[in-house]
Amino acid sequence: MIKSVLAFGLTRSAIIVLGVVVFCAAGLVAFTKLNIEAYPNPAPVILEITAQAPGLSAEEMEKYYTIPMEVGLYPTPGVANIRSTSFYGLSFVRVTFKYGIDYFFALTQAANSLQQNVNLPGNLVPTIQASSLVGEIYRYQLVGPAHFGLTNLRTLQDYVVTRRLLTVPGVAQINSWGGTTKQFSVEADLDKLEAYNITVPQLISALGNANINVGGREISIGQQSVNIRGIGLVDSGGADDVTRGYRVRDIENVVLTQSGGLPIQVKNVARVEVGYVPRLGIAGRDHQDDVIAAIVVMRRTEHTNDVIPRVEAEVEKLNRDGSLPPGVKIVPYYDRSSLVGVTTHTVLHNLIFGCLLVFLIQWIFLGDLRSAIIVSANIPLALFFAIIILVIQGEDANLLSLGAVDFGIIVDSAVIMMENIYRNFQSSSEHRRTLLQQLSEGYWGSDPTSARPGSTRPWPERLRIIFASALQVDKAVFFTAAITVTAFVPLFTMQGVEGQIFGPMARTYGYALAGALLSTFTVTPVLAALLLPRHVEEVETRIVRALRRTYTPVLRWALGSLRTAILVGVVFLGVSLLAASRLGSEFLPALEEGNFWIRASLPPTISLEAGTSATRKMREILMRHPEVITVVSQHGRPDNGSDASPFSNVELFAPLKPFEEWPANVTKEKLTEVLQKEFADELPGINFNFSQYIQDNVEEALSGVKGANSVKIVGQNLDVLEQLASQVMAEMTNVRGVADLGIFHLQGQPNLNIKIDREKTARYGLNTGDVNAVVQAALGGTNATTVLEGDRQFALAVRLEPKYRSSIDAIKSVKIAYQTPSGTNAYIPLSELADISLDTGASFIYRERSQRYIPIKFSVRGRDLGSTVTEAQERVAKAIKLPNGYQILWAGEFEDLQNAKERLIIVIPITLLLILVLLYGLFNSLRDSLLALAGIPFAIGGGIIALYLSDLNFSVSAAIGFISLFGVAVMDGILNITYFRELKAQGMTVAEAVFRGAEQRMRPMLMTALSAGVGLFPAAISHGIGSQVQRPLATVVVGGMFIGPVLLLVVAPALRQIFLSREHGPATDEDDLSLPDPEPGHGAS
Repeated sequence: MIKSVLAFGLTRSAIIVLGVVVFCAAGLVAFTKLNIEAYPNPAPVILEITAQAPGLSAEEMEKYYTIPMEVGLYPTPGVANIRSTSFYGLSFVRVTFKYGIDYFFALTQAANSLQQNVNLPGNLVPTIQASSLVGEIYRYQLVGPAHFGLTNLRTLQDYVVTRRLLTVPGVAQINSWGGTTKQFSVEADLDKLEAYNITVPQLISALGNANINVGGREISIGQQSVNIRGIGLVDSGGADDVTRGYRVRDIENVVLTQSGGLPIQVKNVARVEVGYVPRLGIAGRDHQDDVIAAIVVMRRTEHTNDVIPRVEAEVEKLNRDGSLPPGVKIVPYYDRSSLVGVTTHTVLHNLIFGCLLVFLIQWIFLGDLRSAIIVSANIPLALFFAIIILVIQGEDANLLSLGAVDFGIIVDSAVIMMENIYRNFQSSSEHRRTLLQQLSEGYWGSDPTSARPGSTRPWPERLRIIFASALQVDKAVFFTAAITVTAFVPLFTMQGVEGQIFGPMARTYGYALAGALLSTFTVTPVLAALLLPRHVEEVETRIVRALRRTYTPVLRWALGSLRTAILVGVVFLGVSLLAASRLGSEFLPALEEGNFWIRASLPPTISLEAGTSATRKMREILMRHPEVITVVSQHGRPDNGSDASPFSNVELFAPLKPFEEWPANVTKEKLTEVLQKEFADELPGINFNFSQYIQDNVEEALSGVKGANSVKIVGQNLDVLEQLASQVMAEMTNVRGVADLGIFHLQGQPNLNIKIDREKTARYGLNTGDVNAVVQAALGGTNATTVLEGDRQFALAVRLEPKYRSSIDAIKSVKIAYQTPSGTNAYIPLSELADISLDTGASFIYRERSQRYIPIKFSVRGRDLGSTVTEAQERVAKAIKLPNGYQILWAGEFEDLQNAKERLIIVIPITLLLILVLLYGLFNSLRDSLLALAGIPFAIGGGIIALYLSDLNFSVSAAIGFISLFGVAVMDGILNITYFRELKAQGMTVAEAVFRGAEQRMRPMLMTALSAGVGLFPAAISHGIGSQVQRPLATVVVGGMFIGPVLLLVVAPALRQIFLSREHGPATDEDDLSLPDPEPGHGAS
């Protein structure tokens, strides 16, 4: 098969060249269609389902809403886990599906489960939020003149801007923050209601009946059909202008009853005004305490580079087409495309720089510009091949799937092929005659070069040499490519977060390797035939000569002092093991996003208004630092319930200036330390957590806790959970490296309990529901109807005046109407019908897998994750005895790290076994196969030392780097063993073959190793945005390829001498190995 491909290309070079041109054009077109994201989405499909019932406590939300939704959703096909949070007025359920489940399938199945299995009080229909972990792609502020008012701005946001942006293809949801949502309020005077013998339910009913339109079907007038309409809607005057919708005359004039022949209207018993819905959250920016901010959420299956330009175009239209009043405009302060641009620039810089270094290595070692060009030509061809497959498959690219691909490794097959062709061109005429004689005699099978297609004349000598040179290494090239792909089996088997992150990289690597292999056997020989000069001087480059002058005596020493040479290798491996024992561990380095996302936890019982001053102070502290561009705060939660946050939660988003604009002595780590100190000094008692925008969303969604890592204590009793959490926190406080430690308290929410006495209510002919209806409507407020202003809708709410609900004594005095035997209304204080007391209850109730738990969040700074959590686990296990039915779970990055380690421990040995099987298929010798594997420990040792010297932790990214070394390390072994066998077949002794093979294969071995190393060298030293996850991987590859082969050049020949000499008796240091002198001139490298 390979022979036929080679023959076809060399005899039809015009077709190959034309095919390359067409292929490159197709690759460029595919590149324009390739979607590039900054970071891969590490999570499976996660649906967030909310149910809001204003006024209900956490326990009631759990009982009436959360548990029924959990029970109904668990049978949904593909569900992996369900977590929930219940607190005042909101049930927030997060359904996590198994990896690989389609988003729209999950959405449909969840909707079916909710419809068929879940019945909530009041026939409430839960909302499936259109959220996505990495879907928040655009953030903006709606600004207007000072006189315009927050209520009017919020109205424009809800009814103009949101609606227009939702029409943009790819936009799933708009989450609005801040401002006040307009509401018409009727605040009743209880004394006046009693005076006119009117009850609160009657007031609510009258308002509803006074705001309706009806249809009277149609009548015929002459020859026309005329529709009949009864117009009775309240007119607020704002149908055409949001700033005029404040007229309340129609509401005030609603008739409730008659007294003495005069109508009793709403204005006689209540105050009517335009106010706003009780606020659930406040947004602030810089020095403004209250602004209108919003987040554009992209649908999960869409692409950032497609959706953001559409959003920007629509925003531009809104700002210019008169849809917004004069002076009102949308001001964006974040969009994901900037992050995509920065990370793409980092990746492209590293790729171009790496490819240039690969080219220079070829030129330096071969001394021939044309040969270097031929090898380097395989890089764009392999890249285009991968891009075309990605586009055909509909896959995205990201900084890892492209930036972590080592094109030095990708073109190693071309390096082997080209080096062998060039070496044979450099060799003596006698060597070339021997090579052609072997070809004619069928050394590699039948000889198609003996005659041209359609002719009896043989091929030109030049083509025959290229053909024979390719056949010399075809098996080595094919098997090394197969082994390199096999080495990536662990990447293909990764699951969970690491599978989502590194799976695209593994596939891209596979596609690129396939493209490079195809190019090696088709394009490389043709380009060699077209570009290489007819005569190549038998002269090595100065660098190669210098290396050979150094290496040859070292090689002689190693083969003359076998035990010492082996001892050098053993010492190196021992040092590597020592360095490995001192490496820290983490799941993945943080992906730098160029921003801060800071979460502050205020006292759990704080009100929204009381937290405003502290939130303002947080923004002021951040704005002191010139590295910060702007600061946007989110206090509480948005009205649509898309974020399960209480009034005690403040989140601050602070985009940062490009790092190159920062002072030389300031880093993000130092700035974080400074901010922590300033927050602690100026806002004592408030717990802060530092993260980044996307990172924070991902961490919360994957672990269910607002923090990078968490301890979850699972159990039923909330008081016991609180006690255990305090004990765990006390132990973790003393663990070095633990930062941002805090408990998400479950208890402490003040509740005013109104416990109705059934016997007392029965005496007055009342049910508990009658009393609760008044409590709900009069104290909490109830929507009587909806006021329409054009296409806008605003609630009309009824509640008692503040004087009746401003204190516990006032609430006790609220009068409840009941009917006397004569049919008239009488009134009795609420305190006569119920026991009213103030106590504390649950603030939050967290659940996972149908069990309650309390979370303790923490971060790790100044120490590696693995050792920090291990120490914390040991301390907690030693100090705390759990009651029956309670358990402790460690979630977050540490859990992901443990899961990844467990899988790699199983998969990597299997991968090595597969590589050994492939080697045995090549050599048909277990001894030779094991010798070929000998390079792996030395490459791994070099990677370990590089990690240690770079002060980097072992991570999944570093593990991928070690896996990448397998193929190149084995490739060098294949080259040496294969060449040793050829030399032995030519009649050389073992000693001569070992020496000559090692000396002659020094150049290709160093070329492949250094090409692999320099290909990722730019990524190893990069500190730009997007480089953090690449660095450990690149550092391992660079260290493994720069350090490992140097040791292998010394130790591997000694190992071969020891084990291969056993065919002729054991070798010792004292044996006369009869080492040959190096070949004169160029040494036949």
